Amino acid sequence: MAGPALPSRSLGQVPTPKALVEFMVGLAEAPKGGRVLEPACGEGPFLRAFREAHGTGYRFLGVEVDPLALDLPPWAEGVRGDFLLWEPGEGFDLILGNPPYGALGAGARLSPERRQAYRERFATWRGRYNLYGAFLEKGVRLLKPGGVLVYVVPAGWMVLEEFGRLRTFLAREGALEVFYLGRAFPGLKVRATVVRFRKGGKGLSLYEAEGLRPQSPTLLLQDPAWQGEMIRFPDPQALGMEARGIPLGEVFHLRFAARSPEIQAHPLTRKEPGPGLVPVLTGRNLKPGEIDYETPYSGLYFPKAAVDLLKPFYATPHLVVAHTRHYRVVAAWDGRAYPWREEFHLLPKEGVRLDPEALVAYLNSPLVQAYYRGLYREVVPHLTRPMLERLPLPQDLVSAR
Repeated sequence: MAGPALPSRSLGQVPTPKALVEFMVGLAEAPKGGRVLEPACGEGPFLRAFREAHGTGYRFLGVEVDPLALDLPPWAEGVRGDFLLWEPGEGFDLILGNPPYGALGAGARLSPERRQAYRERFATWRGRYNLYGAFLEKGVRLLKPGGVLVYVVPAGWMVLEEFGRLRTFLAREGALEVFYLGRAFPGLKVRATVVRFRKGGKGLSLYEAEGLRPQSPTLLLQDPAWQGEMIRFPDPQALGMEARGIPLGEVFHLRFAARSPEIQAHPLTRKEPGPGLVPVLTGRNLKPGEIDYETPYSGLYFPKAAVDLLKPFYATPHLVVAHTRHYRVVAAWDGRAYPWREEFHLLPKEGVRLDPEALVAYLNSPLVQAYYRGLYREVVPHLTRPMLERLPLPQDLVSAR
């Protein structure tokens, strides 16, 4: 009963589709007599499916924090408790399941004490971490040498910065196989991956598994020397563009806009228009190749002559690139130098000469959209700083670097 966090389910639990359970059980293995664990187990769909596929002769155990959800068959031992704080005293040969998803406190009603306990316990915790990242770290730590973990988790961990420590941890602890599923949960927007991790060994393998075909997933990438870098899809055209181009991060300083609390707390911010005031722009004001300077989507206004008091770079005309545009790159040149509440703001490095109009046209072009989708699919609906820094610019767009 574990799965993606929904507003109506305070513990972040929804049923796992039967086809997905069967796919994961097809990837699972354990020696006869071995210990098999399902975290956040509910009724134990993974334990039941594993036993049906592989037979008896294993020691089955499930952990569930919700006493109303815990309902295991008599052949499995049930433990009522918080898996992330649970210490069994003995390792496992196989751990499989669908951990709850949700940013800390967003998908579950957690006390401040429990949130703090999580932060202190998990070495991979960083920024706006997610419960499933902690479930991954905990599961790996509970595996015996050579033990296997099979989880289904959102795909964002492959590229997001806050999961950098987790990727490094996984690379250090064993060999990782990633099966990209796309939209595996009907009615949910989350893009999913199944991860199969073996404690010990090393290296990364990435598979295409949309359609849940355990017998014939398509191998896309093997990297025996993987150290925890972003996991990207090996699109030949996109990688060729990177090989020929100049990384955007070598040409621009990347900045991010002032946050809402910072703007709202500033003594010069106003909620009504007035002389010398201009709207604080948001992502809704940013269009491909143009900026709507008039519509006050933010509901906030700031003196045009004092924009540098919010962020010094606001006072200089510069490139603006959308942070969230649902799998698209959207860019425009802010020639009027307005205040912003959102988006990436890029300022050319010293000595760089470029044509803003040509640059903006390129970033909004079908070629760049194909580059972005080729490497990142729909893993996350927004650009991250590392993605943007690596975006290749053609040599003829930049001079005198």
